[in-house]
This record gives sequence, C-alpha cells and structure tokens, in this order.
Amino acid sequence: MQQIYTYGGYLKEKFGCKVYKVGINISGFTCPNIDGTVAKGGCTFCENDSFSASSDEVKELKGFHLNLDSSENPFLEKQLLQLEQQFDAISKRQAREYGAEKFLVYFQSFTNTYAPFDTLKALYEKALSFPNVVGLSIGTRSDSITEETLEYLAELAKESEIWLEFGIQSVYDETLEKINRGHDSANVKEWIIKSKKAGVNVCGHLIFGLADETQEMMLETSRAAYEWGIDSVKYHPLYVVKRTALANEFTRGEFTPISEEEYLEVLTKSLEMKPQHVHVQRVTAGLDDDALLAPQWCRDKNTQIKNINKALKKVGLKY
Repeated sequence: MQQIYTYGGYLKEKFGCKVYKVGINISGFTCPNIDGTVAKGGCTFCENDSFSASSDEVKELKGFHLNLDSSENPFLEKQLLQLEQQFDAISKRQAREYGAEKFLVYFQSFTNTYAPFDTLKALYEKALSFPNVVGLSIGTRSDSITEETLEYLAELAKESEIWLEFGIQSVYDETLEKINRGHDSANVKEWIIKSKKAGVNVCGHLIFGLADETQEMMLETSRAAYEWGIDSVKYHPLYVVKRTALANEFTRGEFTPISEEEYLEVLTKSLEMKPQHVHVQRVTAGLDDDALLAPQWCRDKNTQIKNINKALKKVGLKY
C-alpha cells in the first residue's frame, strides 16, 4: 500500500518535528468579489459573513474593509494585536493537544494579500517574529496580489517557508462565471507560474462537484493544476450552506450536489495522476452543524476519511 505524500509529512521531513498551521482571521480583510471591485455577492458557495470579528478588542473594526487602493489603515495596531492573541491561543492549544513544536501562520479567512503593502508587510513580519514560527501560508485570489507583494514574499522565502494558497476551483471559464468567481482561469495560471518563478511555494485549491461539470472536466482541472507547477493541493467537494446564492439554487432545484460515490471516484483518479512530489493538504471538506443543507455525507469527517481510504485501497493508495 502506497502512502500518499501529505503536507504534514513534507513539513516533518523538512523541519524534523511536528509543524502545525495556525489559522488566523484578521478583521478588515475582505475580497474583491464581495466589495464590488470585480463583482458583488462573492462566489455562489461563499457565506460572506462567515468570518467576522467577535472579540471586544476588534468589534469596532466591523464595517471597516481594506483593499489594494486603501490610503490608510487606522486599525493596524488592533489587527496586529488580534494576530498576536489568536496565534498565542491556537499555538498553545496545538502544542498541548497535538505535540506541535513549530508553526506556520496561516492567513486563512478572505483574501490576505488584498490590502495596502505596508499593512501586509507589518502583519507578515509580526507573524514571523512569533516563537517557533518557520513561515507563512497566505490564502488569496490570483486577481488580488501585486508584483510588489510577490517580490517581497520572494525575499522572505529566502529565509522562511512561504506559501501562497490560490483558489483554482476549475479551469473552465464557463464554470467560473456560473459561480460568480470574478476572474478567469488564465489569471490563476499566470499568477501560479509567476509565484513559482519567484521562488514562492504554491498550494492550489480544487473543487469537485461544481454545477454542470462532468467527471472529465474535474479531472482536467487537476491535470492543469499539476502542469502549472503547484507544490501542494487541497481537494474539496462542493457542499451547500445556508445564506448563500448556491443555497437558493439548491432550494429551487437548480443544483444537485455531487454524490459521495462520484466524489470518491474523481478524487481517486485525481490522486492517481498526481505527480509524486505534489503533497496533499486536504482530501475532503464539510460542516457538521445546522448551516449545512447538502449533501449530508459531508457532515461527518471521520466517516468521509474512512470511506476515502476504502476507495483508495482498491488502487493501492492510503491517505
């Protein structure tokens, strides 16, 4: 049985210990597909208010949003404090519960290069200053990063583990238009290749089960992502949550979620064609609360992983 090369395995191999990603949510960040710069409403599957400030220290940031053209950021000190508090709480828990010894600060929610360069620089440098932090992983969109930011990240990458996580989702422009993505596939390809040439690691996010996509279309997205040179990959089934445009489509009978059987089949084929050096960060996703409308098989992650391994065993793979 061949063990799939995982991101955790890669990090342990490189750093010689358990390295965990610390997911951070910085208030004031948004998305050009939400604020009207390229589109309104966000992607059809995205619940726009799912990430919001909750602590007393950052409640005053509610309604404040940065973008690439913001001339000032009066809340930078509060954002830096928020970053520090979140990292401290989460990293201590990961060390206590999972034996984590080193950390990657993962700027996770919304688009984390979509802000003035000075703000990004301050946040990234603050994150790299924390104890036992070996690098950054930055979730973003390919239409929301500047040449200046990429050049800066390339400099950081000479000393630290630097990752950009791009949502590829699909290589079919008609699909991207249906989900209100706000950019085309060529834009993602361009920035993945640019990032790789600059010396920055790239993780690509792929979604299986997008409306009207055949299995061959899903697999073509995987093929293209591998060819563009991604270093790591996250696979997601498309699931429906309340308060989204996709939820409305589902309620009207206009969208049928991918079945678990088809997801297992396309995931297995995608993993079989994956280059050996590309490590896997995620093989599924879901939600176990009242917000999930469908499919119900996305509710229990443990069962999902068990069924994924059953499917992979048939082709000699193990996750």
